[in-house]
Amino acid sequence: MMKSDAIKKGIEKTPHRALLYGTGLSKKQMDRPFVGVASAFTDLVPGHVDLRILERHIEKGVHAAGGASFVFGVPAICDGIAMGHQGMHYSLPSRELIADVIESVTLAHSLDGLVLLTNCDKITPGMIMAMARLNIPSIIVTAGPMISGNYKNRRLSFVRDTFEAIGKCCNGEMSEDELKELEMESCPGVGSCQGLYTANTMACLTEVMGLSLAGSGSGLAISAKKRRIAYDSGVRVVEMIQEDLTPDKLITRESVENAIRLDMALGGSTNSALHLLAIAHEAGVKVSIEDFDRLSKETPQIVKLRPSGDHFMEDLEFAGGIPAVLNILKDKINDTLTVSQLSLRQIAEAAQVHDSEVIHGLENPYSKEGGIVVLKGNIAPEGAVVKTLGIDPSMYQFKGIARVYDSEEAAVKAIMANEINKGDVVIIRYEGPKGGPGMREMLAPTSALVGKGLGQHVALITDGRFSGGTRGLCVGHVSPEAMEGGLIGLVQNGDIIEIDVYNRSMKLEVSEEEINNRKQKWEPIKPKIEKGYLARYAAVVTSASTGAVFKK
Repeated sequence: MMKSDAIKKGIEKTPHRALLYGTGLSKKQMDRPFVGVASAFTDLVPGHVDLRILERHIEKGVHAAGGASFVFGVPAICDGIAMGHQGMHYSLPSRELIADVIESVTLAHSLDGLVLLTNCDKITPGMIMAMARLNIPSIIVTAGPMISGNYKNRRLSFVRDTFEAIGKCCNGEMSEDELKELEMESCPGVGSCQGLYTANTMACLTEVMGLSLAGSGSGLAISAKKRRIAYDSGVRVVEMIQEDLTPDKLITRESVENAIRLDMALGGSTNSALHLLAIAHEAGVKVSIEDFDRLSKETPQIVKLRPSGDHFMEDLEFAGGIPAVLNILKDKINDTLTVSQLSLRQIAEAAQVHDSEVIHGLENPYSKEGGIVVLKGNIAPEGAVVKTLGIDPSMYQFKGIARVYDSEEAAVKAIMANEINKGDVVIIRYEGPKGGPGMREMLAPTSALVGKGLGQHVALITDGRFSGGTRGLCVGHVSPEAMEGGLIGLVQNGDIIEIDVYNRSMKLEVSEEEINNRKQKWEPIKPKIEKGYLARYAAVVTSASTGAVFKK
């Protein structure tokens, strides 16, 4: 029996069948498994403008395998376009919307299986959350990274060559004419941003969790390979329906640990700490922020892509992609089930590294530990995360003077006005899941600091989060956040803050007596947004340390 029988079997379902026939469905197709193709196509997002082509290949695969496909839409927000204004409030909250939309459409129409077509930032984890919640046979297709741009025979990537260039231009290190050339050339076509930012991090982690076919994570958006993966995914989902291969068999503690371990080996985006926790929550799998730190200590970093390194996603693809990385890590990964008919270990053993300059061996890693570290201390008793790859080793132990701002905009204004000095610790608060609301990414201030030449001399701490493009000593996800009475809300200008990456600690050097005095006087700021979806989001969202999921 198929789930779709609920809308197509029996005399009492005559009206339902009539409506389905109204879509152009044939009688023969009525007896086939109904496969939803949840597509995040939009003309607004470069990573998604080409999804119409992949939809076609997925549909071909579904039909070839004996299924009937139905495409439906899912919202997609481009973090780069949403960055630095009110739009970024909506980025993380859109993750929950996406999961809810897919749940609503799937259950309302009794679909038997899903192909989830995605690419960028919050769309991929939102789709996986829906996949875990619905627990029907499902497969992910990520649309792939963009190729590098080129200007005067120099390869370009979106983040480093636009956001960071703004500060350089303001500093007089780059002309406005060159800046205009860079903005035309840094994004040469379709695909997700070219480095290991959040979109590509999540695509790679999706592959290692066994939720997409091998090669999907780094397969380029422009490639015929990506179209073949789309077709094969359409075929495979119909087979999975017949096999009853459901997400609960794929999203396990072992597979989530594999994803965390790969993230450490790649040096991926800190946003993965939010998304993997949220996915585990939906799947009923026990994973905590401490697991990131535990696995980081025992996983060497063997790949270093932009923004921390100089290699691009296309270099990783040509070096063998995620299967090649798994080949190096094969003795460290759990042998888990995947959507293909191969286990993760089998995929790893069949792969080869084609470029050892891009994918290092365990004997010569970029770092003996992984790329993400969890810090704790009085300012972040529930934890905070820092991406170590872009930090100069001289900054691993840092003590500085607090410069406090209650919004991203106020901090950017101060940075651009040259109010931040070497040795400062920039505090950006009331930007957490509840206080933001929406936990905005802080790419604008971090890029401005780098562009101003302060990236190796200033620390930044926030209860918000960072883009995968962030470099420097930038500590995010501080929990509890300021809006919930976290100590970050009590920091004052001139306070001394000590950060010790080696010892995983971060401390506000103020006496307990003074902290208690401040607590008695503290009041949260007025909510920044008081109506609409974001106001409802702020009322039910939980801490970053839990993945910023909704309260039940």
